[in-house]
Amino acid sequence: MKICHLTSVHSYRDARIFTKECQSLAAFGHEVHLIAPGAPCEKVNGVFLHGISPGKGNRLTRMTGTVRQVYKKAVDVDADVYHFHDPELITVGLLMKAKGKKVVYDVHEDLPKQIFRKPYIPLYIQKPVSVAIDFIEKNSSRLFDLIICATPHICEHFKKYNVRRVTVKNYPRLGAELRPRDEQIGRGNYVCYIGGLSADRGLNVMQEAVSFTKSNLYLAGRFFSRKDQNRFKNTTEGQVKYLGFLEKEQINELLANSLAGLVVLEENEAFSYSLPVKMFEYMSAGIPVICSDFPLWREIVEKYNCGICVDPKNSKQLAEAINYIRDHPEEARLMGENGLKAVQEEYNWESESKKLIKAYGMLINFNKKEVNISENSNA
Repeated sequence: MKICHLTSVHSYRDARIFTKECQSLAAFGHEVHLIAPGAPCEKVNGVFLHGISPGKGNRLTRMTGTVRQVYKKAVDVDADVYHFHDPELITVGLLMKAKGKKVVYDVHEDLPKQIFRKPYIPLYIQKPVSVAIDFIEKNSSRLFDLIICATPHICEHFKKYNVRRVTVKNYPRLGAELRPRDEQIGRGNYVCYIGGLSADRGLNVMQEAVSFTKSNLYLAGRFFSRKDQNRFKNTTEGQVKYLGFLEKEQINELLANSLAGLVVLEENEAFSYSLPVKMFEYMSAGIPVICSDFPLWREIVEKYNCGICVDPKNSKQLAEAINYIRDHPEEARLMGENGLKAVQEEYNWESESKKLIKAYGMLINFNKKEVNISENSNA
């Protein structure tokens, strides 16, 4: 099939969209196109890229202007299947469906719940905005040919609205593991966090926790608020060091020498049922994970003995976990090995990509009364 992926928000180099989904579909033999902001107009790793201009002005202006660009470019590509990744492209999906095209909605997060975590949305309108988005998203999804969900929790969210759905988790690719040499374990006197930086993602708790340790905290990623950015952007001395946004090779070097990777997200419905890719990237790098004590995450950590779960609100408990990892290098090494083994055996993109390929293979013959790809679907 001729497949066109659409995003108005993500980079064309986004790991889930480009590296995993687009390249997997192209490797299987499909003709794959990707429309994304700032993309070069060329073929890269088997995928035809089509760039649009990133929106300018305020958020609403950028959103509407970029969406129009995506739609025009999508019409020009004239694909058999349109696979979009952002809720703001629901209208584009509906328009392509009206043209008789197959349409896939890839849901990366529980958006109605995430609205309450968006600092740019005033508190007094967050609830009505969440309700409105929930209504639009669910009812529009009835018309799409397939819903791809990043977690089982999201898949359950759409259960009443579309039986044509499958969970495709955002696990790391095999072969991308960075296995530290044994002598490196415990050498670097720091723990790290890679990803979006905000209070609800543990920024303040992590900062406070390292003050109770003799270790450093290295932060890499982008801030969600200007206030936090101003507070940390010049942090180059002391126990907390902000490294900015890192490229893949820089991340590899950071992880190779870390005591452990932190993912202490705040307890809320949006985070508690998530499967943050950073946790599995830490595991694939062969370092212990220190994560929030959510049932879903605890099940993974305990199953493979690959880290320590902590109360994400308790900075002293987090400090104790960091100190334990630092003071027990042999046990930390075993945790890292166990995490790497877990990725190799279970939590990898290769196992998830089979679900994606199978779902696309069934798109031609989809019939709402006949096909039900459940959240537990396996190829």
